[in-house]
Amino acid sequence: MTVGADDAQRVVFGRTLIELMAHDERVLLLDGDLANSTRADLVAEARPDRFLEMGIAEQNLVGVAAGLATMGFRPWISTFAVFAVKRALDQVRMTVAQTRLPVRLAGAYSGLLTGFTGKTHQAVEDLAVMRAMPHMTVLAPADAFECAAAIRWAAEHPGPVYLRLARDPVPPLLPEPRPPYDPARGTWIRRGGDLTLIGTGTQSGRIAEAALLLARTGVDAGVLHLPACKPFDQAAILEAAAPGLVVTVEEHSVIGGLGSLVAETLSEARPTRVVRFGIPDVFGESGPNAGLLSAFGLSPEAVAERVTRLLHGRPDLPIPVLPEFRP
Repeated sequence: MTVGADDAQRVVFGRTLIELMAHDERVLLLDGDLANSTRADLVAEARPDRFLEMGIAEQNLVGVAAGLATMGFRPWISTFAVFAVKRALDQVRMTVAQTRLPVRLAGAYSGLLTGFTGKTHQAVEDLAVMRAMPHMTVLAPADAFECAAAIRWAAEHPGPVYLRLARDPVPPLLPEPRPPYDPARGTWIRRGGDLTLIGTGTQSGRIAEAALLLARTGVDAGVLHLPACKPFDQAAILEAAAPGLVVTVEEHSVIGGLGSLVAETLSEARPTRVVRFGIPDVFGESGPNAGLLSAFGLSPEAVAERVTRLLHGRPDLPIPVLPEFRP
């Protein structure tokens, strides 16, 4: 099934599962009453025989998927990331991770950009929670093409997988053709001598844009994309330390996510200065995508400005700056 460069990851998810179902009768999709938002409805329409509506009962959703996995099925769970990671956490830990069952959790509407749903529905701690879970693989694709590749890879993985999906379309990060998908291998978008920017998920595209903005001012920034937080490319992270400064940028809390992963890796193997850009120790806000990215210093322009300040020893931008979104 064709994946378009401008397709949203949630659309890619539905289309790719339909493709998998055509070749594997064991593939099932369990939905948590959010099919029209996560685009699991594409599967419901095309393959109603493989679609199970479980209602607003995420703990039961995970339990049923685990039971199906023990019977030889290859179940996928579709719900918002905040529900998969928080509301169903005990079931994910006890019935999926501890038993190493091949249950795939698709966490839609991840990060800040969830369509005005606000702090109750924003999953900005999911990478931290899931990468700390033994036996769990944690994938965060950058764009539509990598999303499809990650889904196909996860379909064959013998253990549990958490797939972080963004709501809205993003520009492609890499041109076609691409190398075979390997979550344990990072991708260099560009090399740089002044510092290295490291991203994961859809934020990698924004830091690639930020690097272009920095280049116009004479700053040579490398960009490394990590398609997964577990497993991860340790060798690439060590290579990223060569300029002496690493800046991690994530649409996620600065606690426990990508920034923590990189800092932990470098502190043990190659001590290097690491500066973490992300969501500070606060909850999110409701607001338009562009406004939220700018407010939390994650837009390409904000990242470029923050790096410039960092290189010149000036104070960072105040974050968050969200008065326009408050009642």
